[in-house]
Amino acid sequence: MSSDSAVVHGFPHLDTVRRAVTALYRRLAPGGLGAYATSVAPADVAFADADDLHLGAQRVATALVRQLRLPDARMIVSFREMEHAAGVELTAGPEYFIELNDRFRTHRRDIGAALAHEITHVLLHRLGLSFPGNRDNEILTDTATTYLGAGWLLLDAYREDGVSSQKLGYLTPEEFGYVLAGRSRVFDEDPSPWFTSPQAYEAYRRGRDRSLADARRPPLTAAGWTGRHGYARDRRHAREQRPVSREAYAFEGGGDELRVCFPCPVCHQRVRVPVRGRVRVRCGLCRAVLECDT
Repeated sequence: MSSDSAVVHGFPHLDTVRRAVTALYRRLAPGGLGAYATSVAPADVAFADADDLHLGAQRVATALVRQLRLPDARMIVSFREMEHAAGVELTAGPEYFIELNDRFRTHRRDIGAALAHEITHVLLHRLGLSFPGNRDNEILTDTATTYLGAGWLLLDAYREDGVSSQKLGYLTPEEFGYVLAGRSRVFDEDPSPWFTSPQAYEAYRRGRDRSLADARRPPLTAAGWTGRHGYARDRRHAREQRPVSREAYAFEGGGDELRVCFPCPVCHQRVRVPVRGRVRVRCGLCRAVLECDT
């Protein structure tokens, strides 16, 4: 796990984040994801300065193991000088050894965030879920941590002012907010009261705006007038066999067989629908019901 001194903003990893959400739905299915509908409670991962360092770290690790549904996994937490924020030794278990950077001895409020990322590594290892390449695999881990109810801690560890900054994980603050907002729509859970960092709340708000935009793109009926107007023009071009290039959708076939392909706003799996006007579609992966005007 990395700790960035220069904080990158925006959505540079969004394609990989969306692939990670799709991978979670494919591996766990909607029913399996339902077990993570409630996030870890702030009280369960709180760490006061007066708490014993090692006993407190074990207590928080136990709460996160419970949140991530790893009932037979035992986490042994230690502290040492190291380049990165944290690391975990991935073995067959049942014991896993997590090392935290020595700076967490005095930055105890962020121990939960560091542990959440590393314990999610254990979960993904057990699930056999990974992406090729270290960068994409770490983005998968951050995304899974967040979508499974422990990643609000990672966003809350983001703090920035005129002279210093801190961010844990590989996603930008806005990307953490984006994943949190997608999770919030699915499980009807508002994480905003849990943020102690004002910068984290603002990043969540920007990520939420980007996530809501996913649910307002054509051919979804929630699309605004501008999107609908552009979609009608592109549909006409597709019927005329003229090229159409859009991030939000693509047309396939032609004539009476014309279909539109677009990402599900929940799981980001591609959905293919015949171009036949108003239609209600159920995503084959996440089972979300989508109101469309094709």
